[in-house]
Amino acid sequence: MFKKKECVAMLLAGGQGSRLYALTTKTAKPAVQFGGKYRIIDFPLSNCINSGIDTVGVLTQYQPLVLNEYIGNGQPWDLDRVWGGVTVLPPYQGQKSADWYKGTANAIYQNMKFINRYDTEHVVILSGDHIYKMDYAKMLAYHKEKNADCTIAVIEVPLEEASRFGIMSAYEDGTIYKFSEKPKNPDSTKASMGIYIFRRDKLEKYLTEDDADPNSSNDFGKNIIPNMLAAGERMFAYAFEGYWKDVGTISSLWEANMDLLGKKPVLDLSSRDWKIYSRHSAQGPQFVGSDAKIENCYITEGCEIYGSVKNCVIGAGVKIEAGAYVEDCVLMGDMTIESGADVRYSIIDAGVSIGANAKVGAPRESAKGVTVIGEGVEIKSGAVVEDGAMMSDSN
Repeated sequence: MFKKKECVAMLLAGGQGSRLYALTTKTAKPAVQFGGKYRIIDFPLSNCINSGIDTVGVLTQYQPLVLNEYIGNGQPWDLDRVWGGVTVLPPYQGQKSADWYKGTANAIYQNMKFINRYDTEHVVILSGDHIYKMDYAKMLAYHKEKNADCTIAVIEVPLEEASRFGIMSAYEDGTIYKFSEKPKNPDSTKASMGIYIFRRDKLEKYLTEDDADPNSSNDFGKNIIPNMLAAGERMFAYAFEGYWKDVGTISSLWEANMDLLGKKPVLDLSSRDWKIYSRHSAQGPQFVGSDAKIENCYITEGCEIYGSVKNCVIGAGVKIEAGAYVEDCVLMGDMTIESGADVRYSIIDAGVSIGANAKVGAPRESAKGVTVIGEGVEIKSGAVVEDGAMMSDSN
């Protein structure tokens, strides 16, 4: 008889990620590469195991192939367990019907059997598109101390940005008395991080009621949280003060990568006290040519740098030829930038080739936006890719 689990994590990783455009035409958003040798999903998975949570359900739907292969048996995150570990949960055909996940709440509802098989007391709901380090065990301890039905992680944001988020209004003891989804005139700066801990019985009750409501959007923020508040359930805000970034847009993904740079980076992935694990295939060391110029860059192993790079995050297997200039870029890996090419303020996906003397993007100060080149695109010699352009091989 396997013992019950105190806490099970459910990781929502099925979103299309349409705001990442060319980066998600072939892969789910949580599988998008980040920081040279990671993928976005590495962060919540690593947070789980570092927090002592060894049972994780990953709910997939949109373009799941790369994500499924990447997760595999969960070994890189120490989640290859006989009882528990990581389990990929795609939509499936039941006895009565088969349906895609209709919303975040519906996705969890369709997988209550997975949760219930562990007879767990608490359920952590996580999003697959955030970059952060967080000890969920501390949040769980707070949740239990407050005898909460639902605890929601919040982070302070500037008042002028609060209208972009779901905003929690709470008393000094943390009790939530109001929730506003992207309010025009926010009365609080406590933004929901999309991280919830529920008592399992309460979660199942409200998900069941939500599924029976034909007018529901089947969404935690739009339906479950407001319904629980209206019913007077014990709901508390858990204040988080560390680094957290929603990388659901091109600009935020670029910014989060840039946060790795500098002598004292805002986001430090080299720290050993909270390791971020990944399924990164080991490659040979970096090679830097005698005439190469490198300034403020994060360079993964397996790269060859002969040209000039400045303020860049460079993934494994990138070759930058002599005479090429690359600045303010995220290069995701396995690509060649040929001699004379000029690449600025861009995110370049894996498998891209940029021909000799091509020009991609523009200096950040004058650019219309981040230029994005999707996986496998070939930029021919002498070609010009305008700043702010989005290119994929389906163009």
